[in-house]
Amino acid sequence: MNCSPTMAMDAGQIHLWLVRDDQVTDERLLAPMRALLSTAERAQEVRFHFPHDQKRYLLTRALVRTVLSRYAPVAPADWQFAANAQGRPRIAQAGDGCQGLDFNVSHTRGLIALAVSRHRNLGVDVEQVSARRGSLDIAQRFFSPPEAADLASMPEWALQERFYAYWTLKESYIKARGLGLSLPLEQFGFAFPGESEVRLSVDPTLGDDAARWSFWQMRPTPEHLLALCAERCTPQPPLLTVREAVPLQGERIVQLPVLRRSEAGTAPAALP
Repeated sequence: MNCSPTMAMDAGQIHLWLVRDDQVTDERLLAPMRALLSTAERAQEVRFHFPHDQKRYLLTRALVRTVLSRYAPVAPADWQFAANAQGRPRIAQAGDGCQGLDFNVSHTRGLIALAVSRHRNLGVDVEQVSARRGSLDIAQRFFSPPEAADLASMPEWALQERFYAYWTLKESYIKARGLGLSLPLEQFGFAFPGESEVRLSVDPTLGDDAARWSFWQMRPTPEHLLALCAERCTPQPPLLTVREAVPLQGERIVQLPVLRRSEAGTAPAALP
């Protein structure tokens, strides 16, 4: 197999890959995807009870493996992964092209998202907004006081959207930090100074600077909300490129509407 990387990416770029799992209908693709998985991944796939969950897991692992091989000279089946103490996965290889390569993945029913960059921490979260009802009880227990107060002031028709606006941003930040739920949700929070803006506030006890991070919030489909958090490592805002893909089949660049962002000049135009 040719293992030459085909995707150039420098420290000023972030690539976001999306798979709409309900649109992968050719069952003949699944067997070659499965062949790329490790023994442990194949065992994990069959532990899922429902076929649609098995398929989403398979697509997620195949996406990670095939996409990473676009950036480094490693065959998709040869990637090795490890996890930190909080369970965040990372690349275990140390060969040429792997240094500084970072990724984060999220999936929900109907959509898989994979973010890739070099020499920056990043986190992505995607949620199917209609799948679970946003809860004021959860917000009051786990969100920052200003976030909970904002949700309590929302009319019923707006509560679900605003709850997941906070939820996806908080998840993306937690994942970028690599600390999981050891990071207290109520000690950092988001505000929306304008409907297209997002601003992070961090309690000093967390030992972080809010200005260290950039955020994007997008709606990849009418049913899904996605948030991306990325470390600011260059003087200029990073260039974000979004692709829709099917592992082993094809891809295309898309331009998603950005609902909110933390800084100007980083957003693709609206999807035609």
